Amino acid sequence: MLPSVPLDDLDPNDHIAPAVGMTCPPKHPAACRRFDRAQVLYVATGTMWLDTAEGTWTVPTRRAALIPPNVGHQVRLGGVSASSRLYIEPAAAPWFPNRCQVVNVSPLLRSLLLAAMHLPTEHQLGGRDATLIELILYEIQSENPLPLHLPMPRRVDLRSICQNFVRAPSIRPMPGEWADALHISKRTFNRMFRAETGLTFQQWRQRACILHAIRLLSDGVTVAQAATTLGYNTPAAFSAMFTQQVGSTPKSFQH
Repeated sequence: MLPSVPLDDLDPNDHIAPAVGMTCPPKHPAACRRFDRAQVLYVATGTMWLDTAEGTWTVPTRRAALIPPNVGHQVRLGGVSASSRLYIEPAAAPWFPNRCQVVNVSPLLRSLLLAAMHLPTEHQLGGRDATLIELILYEIQSENPLPLHLPMPRRVDLRSICQNFVRAPSIRPMPGEWADALHISKRTFNRMFRAETGLTFQQWRQRACILHAIRLLSDGVTVAQAATTLGYNTPAAFSAMFTQQVGSTPKSFQH
């Protein structure tokens, strides 16, 4: 692996190669950044949170975040030993998503990403280096996005309630309770919530619980403890919901 490179000391926009790889040290100070290149952020251990104007993405161990060019973002790290980052010239990946995504990282893609960290920042545009980058882009393009994004409403009073909820989410709150807190009807609340977040209240509540569960599981909490914390009657009910939505069992997020 390459030595850790603070992002403030190396701007990928300064390099001519179609892709530039670099590693970042643990607890690198978070700052709002924006780059001309697309980014692939791979998390080897721990959890990363990616904040943009559209909401927050949770990036667990052995997953990667895809960030389009020119998207302002802030990265928060939790127990991450090092994150590998690949910066891609937009012309090299015209298919790159126009919104942030989190994707699984297969063993092959992981090996390719780690190998890319050894490429010089001014590497040649042909031969083995170019083939390596092409393989990475092909593998990324074949991955489906994971439901690890929690959109936040722009309406101030609703956003405040949502921010308080995500600190300790549970499946128990009902939309009528939030409607009462906002002094509006349940029907108006449901319509407004979907317009603000793109999700129904139930979908958003479930997503918040999933993302909180991933954090708990990554911190060593058992599946049974996570289920209880989120208000599920049984670990089996929690595991079934989690697996259906995420495509992986809760245990796969324990380390």
